[in-house]
Amino acid sequence: MITVPDHEFLSDPKNLRRSDLLISLLSKIFIKNSETLSIAERRAKYGSLCGFLGIFLNLFLFGGKLFVGLASGAISAVADAFNNLSDAASSVITLLGFRLASQKPDSDHPFGHGRFEYISGLIVSLLILLVGFELGKTSIEKIMNPETLMFSTVSAVILAISVLVKLYMAYYNRAIGKKIASTAMLATATDSMSDAVATSVVLACMLVSHFTSLQIDAYCGLAVSLFIMYSGFRSAKETVSPLLGQPPTQELVDEIESIVKGYSIVSGIHDLVVHDYGPGRLMVSLHAEVPANGDLLEIHDVIDNAEKELGEKLNCEAVIHMDPIQKGDVYVEETREKIETLIHILDESISIHDFRMVIGTTHTNVLFDAVIPYELKLSEADAKKKITALVQTIDPAFCPVVHIDKSSFK
Repeated sequence: MITVPDHEFLSDPKNLRRSDLLISLLSKIFIKNSETLSIAERRAKYGSLCGFLGIFLNLFLFGGKLFVGLASGAISAVADAFNNLSDAASSVITLLGFRLASQKPDSDHPFGHGRFEYISGLIVSLLILLVGFELGKTSIEKIMNPETLMFSTVSAVILAISVLVKLYMAYYNRAIGKKIASTAMLATATDSMSDAVATSVVLACMLVSHFTSLQIDAYCGLAVSLFIMYSGFRSAKETVSPLLGQPPTQELVDEIESIVKGYSIVSGIHDLVVHDYGPGRLMVSLHAEVPANGDLLEIHDVIDNAEKELGEKLNCEAVIHMDPIQKGDVYVEETREKIETLIHILDESISIHDFRMVIGTTHTNVLFDAVIPYELKLSEADAKKKITALVQTIDPAFCPVVHIDKSSFK
C-alpha cells in the first residue's frame, strides 16, 4: 500500500525514543545535527542506521548458531546460521537501497531515485525465498539420512538468545518501517520474524531429541523452510506492487479529497491519479469541479492554493485540472440526479462526473463520464450500451455521450 512517511514522527526525536530506545541512543551518536536535516535526509539516515545494526546483529547470530550446529550436529542449526549470514547480506542490500534512494533528482531521473528502496526490498524477499528453498532441500536430505543430535545447555542458551534478538529486530524494523513507509524495512522485519520462528523450532527439536527418542530435526527443518518461503513470497508481493504501480490507499484518497474540497469553490474531484516514485515522493494529479460561471482568475488562485496545501501536507507534487460544471440550472441538476439514480440501479458502485447538457431543437446531447470500478466485471462497450438505454428512458430525445473511466478506489 502506498503511504506517505509520518513527518511528525521523523521531525520529533522524542517519537523515536518512544519507539525504540536503542535506535534513539545510536542515532544520537551517529546522526549529528538531525534537526537541520530535511525529512528525506533524516529518513535515509535512520534507514542506514537500522541497516548497520542489522549487519552487526546478524553476524553475531551467525557465529553463535554455527557453533551450536557444529557442536550438536543439528543440520537445522547450521542452516539457520547461514540464514543469518544471508540476512547480513540482506541488511547490506537494504543499506545500499537507502543510500541509492536518497540521491537527489538529476536530468535522467527528475523524480529522484526513491524506487531503489523498493528494489532492495524485492531482492531481500528473493533471498528469503532462496534460503527457504535451500533449507528445504537440506532437510529432505537429512530425512533420507538421519543423524543423532548432540545436546548442550550452552547451545540451548545461545539459541534462546538468538530468538530474542530476532524478535527485537523484527520489532524495530517493523515499527520504524511503518513510520517511514519503507517496504525494504518491512521485508527485513518479515525476514527477522521468520528467523525467530525457525530458531525456535531448532531449539524445540534439540529439547525433544534430548528428552525423548524422537528425531524430528529434519522434519521440523522442512516445515520451517515452507514457512520461510511463504514469508518470502508474501514479502515479495508487497514490494513488487509499488514497482508495478498500485492504487493509492483509501486513507490517502480521503485526505486528498478533504484538502481539495475544503475550498468552498470546489464541488467535487475525480480522475485522481497518484504516481509513486518512492516513499515520500508522490506525484498527484486530479480534476476539480468548479463553477462554469465563476471568475477565472479567482478560481485559478484557489486551485493554486489547493496545490500548495497538498504539497505541504502530503510531501508531493500536485497538479489540479479545473473542470467547469453548470451550477444553478434546475433542469440540468434534476436530470443529473435522475440519471445517477438509474445508474445506481445498474450498480451502486458506479458514479458520474463532468455532467453537462447541450439542448437543441430536435435532440439534447447529455455528456458525462461514468466511473466503473475494476472489480465490476463490465466491459466498456456493455457499460456504454446499458447506460445509454437507461438515460433514454428519461427522454428519447436525449443523446448520451458517455466516456468510461476505471477506478480502483471508491
